[in-house]
Amino acid sequence: MHELSIAMSIVEIAAAELRQQGGTTVAAVHLRVGAWSGVAREALQSAFELARVDTALDRCQLQIEEVAVAMHCPVCQCERAIVSPDDPRCGVCGSAASEFVHGRELEIVALEIET
Repeated sequence: MHELSIAMSIVEIAAAELRQQGGTTVAAVHLRVGAWSGVAREALQSAFELARVDTALDRCQLQIEEVAVAMHCPVCQCERAIVSPDDPRCGVCGSAASEFVHGRELEIVALEIET
């Protein structure tokens, strides 16, 4: 379960930022997780619950924003959602994907630090 190592890294990063900012606790960590990131949301939530025990994040909430897969459509010349994960074509014109612009993210986008 690689979600546990990801959760432990999130806790380490948030704790380091907490120390740097001089806060007392981290109330929430906000993540963006892409549909093709290879991370299972429920597994990450459970792993985070374990990883935060006995840390400065012991009451921290993990807020996950799921990011859909999107492509740059060579015909429409803009960012478009794909038809489905099994059919990576433009949802408007049906062109095959040439470049994916979203969907593989796994990033911390914000921390709520209490002082």
